[in-house]
Amino acid sequence: MTLMTPSEAMVETLVAQGVTHVFGIVGSAYMDALDIFEPAGIRFISVAHEQGAGHMADGYARASGRHGVCIAQNGPGITNFVTSVAAAYWAHSPVVVITPETGSNTQGLGGFQEAEQMPFFERITKYQVHCGHQGRMAELLGRCFDYAMLERGPTQFNIPRDLFYGEADYTIQEPIRVERGPGGPESLDAAAALIAEAKFPVILSGGGVVMSDGVGEVIRLAEHLQAPVINTYLHNDSFPQSHPLWCGPIGYQGSKAAMKLLAQADVVLALGTRLGPFGTLPQHGIDYWPKNAKLVQVEANPRRIGLVKQATVGVCGDARAATAAIHERLTTANRAIAAHGNRDTRLAEIEKQKAAWEAELDKWGQADGSPVGPRRALRELEKALPKNAMVTTDIGNICSVSNSYLRFEQPQSFFAAMSFGNCGYAYPTAIGAKVARPDRPAVAYVGDGAWGMSLQETLTAVRENIPAVAVVFNNQQWGAEKKNQIDFYADRYVGTNLENPSFAGIARAMGANGVTVDSPDQIGDALVEAIASNRPSVLEIMVTQELGEPFRRDALKKPRRLLDKYRDYSVAAE
Repeated sequence: MTLMTPSEAMVETLVAQGVTHVFGIVGSAYMDALDIFEPAGIRFISVAHEQGAGHMADGYARASGRHGVCIAQNGPGITNFVTSVAAAYWAHSPVVVITPETGSNTQGLGGFQEAEQMPFFERITKYQVHCGHQGRMAELLGRCFDYAMLERGPTQFNIPRDLFYGEADYTIQEPIRVERGPGGPESLDAAAALIAEAKFPVILSGGGVVMSDGVGEVIRLAEHLQAPVINTYLHNDSFPQSHPLWCGPIGYQGSKAAMKLLAQADVVLALGTRLGPFGTLPQHGIDYWPKNAKLVQVEANPRRIGLVKQATVGVCGDARAATAAIHERLTTANRAIAAHGNRDTRLAEIEKQKAAWEAELDKWGQADGSPVGPRRALRELEKALPKNAMVTTDIGNICSVSNSYLRFEQPQSFFAAMSFGNCGYAYPTAIGAKVARPDRPAVAYVGDGAWGMSLQETLTAVRENIPAVAVVFNNQQWGAEKKNQIDFYADRYVGTNLENPSFAGIARAMGANGVTVDSPDQIGDALVEAIASNRPSVLEIMVTQELGEPFRRDALKKPRRLLDKYRDYSVAAE
């Protein structure tokens, strides 16, 4: 044990956990610890808004596979973390949220910047702890780091601001790392037996495959079975697009090839996925989930096995380890694999569906003109993206349509807003990803509405010299919600039309590169130049107001107005 101040114990714990970057806004509540970040080798990245800091920590964690850390002033600084922590929770990101609190001697008196900070995060963290004594600083903070990795999600360390001072004896613990297993042998045997009998097995590769570094194991299993591999919704980096067995993603605006192949499955092997309800909804008019197929679901969380789709066999285990264990069982001597008998027919079907989908994408919305059609813009961006690029996407109509076009060669490349679906996610997340992986381009896809919630972080990128690229689709509207007003409210637009300034001009005023393009042939070159500049850049693409189908049909139906004063707005009920 070593005698030190609590601030020193905090910083020594960060160092022991391998922390090299912390995102936040400076505050008096933790300034004593902040003062020794730099000599300890920790870079503090000062942001424009605390929500941005949380998203940056999320992007850092997802790109690196390590902890992302954020910290802020007690009270309003901490409440600004809530949205980004919820996003990290649904992305399974190991973000450690350090939340200094009002001093312990004045809590409950309604003092300046006072709030009860634990309840805000109760349902969006894997673990919370309040440090009530200086002597437990290292122990409890270290536990937050360990649990964030062990349970794959955000944790909160809450500490009154006066407890950064004083002295105590501390032991700085080494990180706990637990080897993850493949699951129970009986469930693995049952899974292998079911797959061996399948004539048309289909593999779904989910986020757990990326988190466990298991893409290589999925490739080996797929090649042994000669089975099509489909990315789960918003995990387009879970299998390489250049592999012949890759078929693209399912879910909103996903691959028709993937959906039509999945519909033919007699056994579905879902690896590292909870099969979320939004990611398995019918799309493109295709109700593609195979009603009579048997499902083998591999999930690290036993509560999520069979939660959305009834599992025939559930395997509670690590996606990488379980895939390797199933593969081993399927390659034992003389093991008959039914799918080998119709291999050529299945491979021909894969090629047929993929070719048909690519041909459709080559025509769908690809006309010339200015402003640019959204699908043409997305296709041009797809062609110009470097193979090692990391892409983050915001929520919104055009960003969601990008699911048709985003393909990747390596994991830890695609970071979407996931099922929390908050606006203002993509750009700060790209900044965090770029900090984690400065050797790779980081590109954010953002709609003009969501850009209004995150453009202030251009200041952060310029100040901290972080060359992330924002691609802003400027169509002068909140597109996703406007589509609902078109389909359900007879083109009555309330709050969905925008009058935007020049976002490229604002970027230049902030010290970044700012470029506006309004022709398809300008897009690819502009993206390449923005990435090559190695400076923070905003590429503003002027796009038409064409919209894809709404993605919240589950929540809306045409209303019947009953009151007299609303009769002029009446619409026949569905």
